[in-house]
Amino acid sequence: MPVALWTGDLLAAEGFVATLADLASRHALGGWIARARCFEGVLLISQGQVTRGAAIIQSAVPRMGAAGSGAESPAFLAMLAHGRGLSGQSESALAAIDEALKRSERTGERWCTAELLRIKGELLLSPGAPDRSAAEEYFRRALDQARQQGALGWELRAAASLARLLLQKDDSSDAKGMLQTVYDRFTEGFDTADLIAAKQLLDDLGSTR
Repeated sequence: MPVALWTGDLLAAEGFVATLADLASRHALGGWIARARCFEGVLLISQGQVTRGAAIIQSAVPRMGAAGSGAESPAFLAMLAHGRGLSGQSESALAAIDEALKRSERTGERWCTAELLRIKGELLLSPGAPDRSAAEEYFRRALDQARQQGALGWELRAAASLARLLLQKDDSSDAKGMLQTVYDRFTEGFDTADLIAAKQLLDDLGSTR
């Protein structure tokens, strides 16, 4: 299910969410019931039902903890932050991503730290954010973290976010070179959401020369 969500295969993800929810409920697995609700919220946000999806994640994450199943909570809080950001709730979005980063550090669950840092950077670019100038620093930190972990998917997302920011600063040459270097390391998955978006961005950057 996470793979389907990350690659943008929302139809498959919808089926996996339903299956997980059914199995968890049938066997009365409290932690998995809450996790299924979190994934449902992520799916809804990905489908554009931002307010509803964020509300589901907000209510389900504490239930995961109450059931002794806190794993993945930083990633779900990141999606909550993303949803709130899309809804224009900059302050509460930043609070959610800061909590995600704290939990990641406290629990040692750092597999998604690069993505948390990238989302923090995106939120700092939202209207009403307190310090837009710090966004580039977070994107570069996300890139460094992804490279240290060999997480090419996270590196692509961070590179794309940084490239968009550099493009806004009329620095399209550096942006294209940096993103192209990451993109060229992929050998498959070119029909997935992130790679399609990166290719479109590279095309846009090429046209700005």
